[in-house]
Amino acid sequence: MIGSLRGELTVKELRRDNSAVLVVDVNGVGYELLCDARLYRELPQPGSPVVLSVHTHVREGSFTLYGFATRGDRFIFEELLSAHGVGPALALAILGSLGVNDLVAAVAANDQRVLTQVPGVGAKTAQRLLLELGQRLELFAITTEVSAGPLTGVREQRAEVSEALGALGYGSNEIREVLAGLPELEGVDQMLRHALAALAPGR
Repeated sequence: MIGSLRGELTVKELRRDNSAVLVVDVNGVGYELLCDARLYRELPQPGSPVVLSVHTHVREGSFTLYGFATRGDRFIFEELLSAHGVGPALALAILGSLGVNDLVAAVAANDQRVLTQVPGVGAKTAQRLLLELGQRLELFAITTEVSAGPLTGVREQRAEVSEALGALGYGSNEIREVLAGLPELEGVDQMLRHALAALAPGR
């Protein structure tokens, strides 16, 4: 599985369906990826260095790479894929139209109207997305709220800590409180150990 790519952006083309094709050259090997329209607009011109988080989508013996600016964006894409009836094309369309922040806010507010503004998302699909994504995106919203600021690396580390604590069975309120009091530490492992130590007395 390919988790990320660092190299030179050599191709950047917008497709008719409003997704984009990228090629990233890594030591002479060109990796073709698809991305959403928002990321396409944010990326530099070909010839520039880029670092992308990558989702490898395997289906019927073939695989396609999807590129994202951060691990958090990739997480949201993968959560969309887990919803019934949502494939990669629709997931990219949602991210390209709304962006991660507006999508998370719409799900948190149970705002069906915002979702139906995305081409290809009708009322039934919007209702299903709100139902299926509500709890899963809650922890992402908590992490984004707590760690808002310019330190992208720190935000991504806090997102990983939040996901790990959720997988260990801690509730959203517990995670919100421990993240709020978490000092700036180097590395996910150190942050997770500190969080678990803070949560241990309550268990």
